[in-house]
Amino acid sequence: MLIFYQSASSVIYAVKLKETLLDGDNEKLLWLFGNANRLNDSKISGVFVGPRKEMITPWSTNAVEITQNMGIPDVERIERFFPVEDGKEPVFDKMLQRVYNGLDENVFEISKQPDPVVYIDDMRAYNQKEGLALSEEEIVYLENLGKQLGRKLTDSEVFGFSQVNSEHCRHKIFGGTFIIDGVEKEKSLFQLIKDTSSANPRGIVSAYKDNVAFLEGHTSEQFAPANPAEPSEFEIKDVETVLSMKAETHNFPTTVEPFNGAATGSGGEIRDRMAGGKGSFPIAGTAVYMTSYPRLEENSGNKEPLADHLNGREWERRIDERKWLYQTPVEILIKASNGASDFGNKFGQPLINGSLLTFEHFENGDKYGFDKVIMQAGGVGYANKFACLKKKPQPDQPVVVLGGDNYRIGMGGGAVSSVATGQYKNDIELNAVQRSNPEMQKRVYNALRGISELDYNPIVSVHDHGAGGHLNCLSELVEETGGTIEIDKLPIGDKTLSSKEIIGNESQERMGLVIEPKYVDLLKKIADRERAPMYVVGKTTGDMVFKFVNPDKTTPINLKLEDFFGKPPKTIMRDKTVKKTYGEVKYSDDKFADYLPEVLQIEAVACKDWLTNKVDRSVTGKVARQQTVGQIQLPLADLGAVTIDYTGKRGMATVWVMHLLRR
Repeated sequence: MLIFYQSASSVIYAVKLKETLLDGDNEKLLWLFGNANRLNDSKISGVFVGPRKEMITPWSTNAVEITQNMGIPDVERIERFFPVEDGKEPVFDKMLQRVYNGLDENVFEISKQPDPVVYIDDMRAYNQKEGLALSEEEIVYLENLGKQLGRKLTDSEVFGFSQVNSEHCRHKIFGGTFIIDGVEKEKSLFQLIKDTSSANPRGIVSAYKDNVAFLEGHTSEQFAPANPAEPSEFEIKDVETVLSMKAETHNFPTTVEPFNGAATGSGGEIRDRMAGGKGSFPIAGTAVYMTSYPRLEENSGNKEPLADHLNGREWERRIDERKWLYQTPVEILIKASNGASDFGNKFGQPLINGSLLTFEHFENGDKYGFDKVIMQAGGVGYANKFACLKKKPQPDQPVVVLGGDNYRIGMGGGAVSSVATGQYKNDIELNAVQRSNPEMQKRVYNALRGISELDYNPIVSVHDHGAGGHLNCLSELVEETGGTIEIDKLPIGDKTLSSKEIIGNESQERMGLVIEPKYVDLLKKIADRERAPMYVVGKTTGDMVFKFVNPDKTTPINLKLEDFFGKPPKTIMRDKTVKKTYGEVKYSDDKFADYLPEVLQIEAVACKDWLTNKVDRSVTGKVARQQTVGQIQLPLADLGAVTIDYTGKRGMATVWVMHLLRR
């Protein structure tokens, strides 16, 4: 049953019911929708922008829970549909929304049936069609694997191999062999990175073998409920801690869809800090952005002639702005910083620091710049020291998933991130971007934290659902034992998903864990109290086989773990040195007063409040002092100061230029 309500602003609320409204329920919904009117028509004319039929929005999930808390038991789904003015072109998010020409009782109905399991005949054609970024060596490996098994590989197996062995998940380029000018390098990029901790391991508890790195911490105060499964008093006690540190890039998604790309970059990095050891706790985050020149003044919408003091931005006018593939640098910066800030605010982690670098250069016929944007999310947190290292799963231990439903979201993100942006069709690249749901992630975190703060932590191992979804997360959980996952136990939001899409999507902020069997009921009580969906989806086996099983006993994935990701061909990259020469930097000491305003306008130097100060920096509570607030007092004997008032199109800014005085 479907009922429509219309608000004073003409927004249509579509309410899907299991049965019918009880006495008084209609009045509650009228109040909830802001004294809206209930429409008696089953068909509503006009053009509307609304969510895709197949995907229940995070807004709907929260709205339905509100109705349940109000005592309206039969509401299944609520979605908003926004009217489009006559003659106006609809503006909407193509990944999340669609245009509806009229609304009726079938607005949520879907006729598509799930695609069957596909057995791959032509590996190369399938690789190109699906954008799997498999190398020729990997294709040959999979072809030979099929011959060894005496059968064709399934679409889920090939897709899964591409995700778990992608650059994002397995660092096949960073860990590959470089041959430069015919000489093989002694170390991979990853080995060079690890050299730092090898040379100076002081304070490192765990590095390069978990979702985060842990450093030695100190005794800290834990403020937690005595029993997280029921209403109880909070207790304060001292615990030995380790500090967690993490940074990861989300470049491709932020280039393609800045808001959700950066939001899920921050969200994924937070999940990594949740998945350290047997459960750890995020504290604060950072965000770094690098783009080509954003040409802020030209893209501001203000067509007035630029002020005299802005004519110095000739470094941007020196290079013609290219035709951008998806969005312009200024759109990326604004939307990406909105996304990262939005996720932190809704999840409850302050974004306290950040950086911005813009760059383009044209010389000798070559043009350089951050064409594929760099977005790096980072952060710090902590864990109880006794639970900072994972245990090895044993046979017959439950595999649990915490989090939301499966949707056709984030398909193939790990593989697509391994190639240049724009190499594949737009629909492949757009389909590979995850959508953010920070409220769901917060619920999952609360459940995970509740059981992780107990005196005894019964979690054996925990991983987050990043690129590759269940494929990557669950395979990592059972990597040392093997495991069987029952597909019908996984939560399905979109009934049209194929087996490959169910097990490979990246949606709805989820965590996977192996837990000691006798503690499953306790975790379920905590999860229910925190409104975090929880599912026991399989178990560890001890046979070193990774298997997904359908109710009809078909197995979309049935491979030995060593075949699935244990023996991929090593990536070999050949390159040669190209010598470049550039003109000398020319400047005059007597033009310092001219140079200074120009330098202060460069995004890497100028104030970044418009990117960084869109967050609640004390959202976690117990903050001693707001970040980025206040002035540092230094002895005047050591410090001199010059103030320069600079008036730009975005208002007045007073810049302090500090310099040490020689004694």
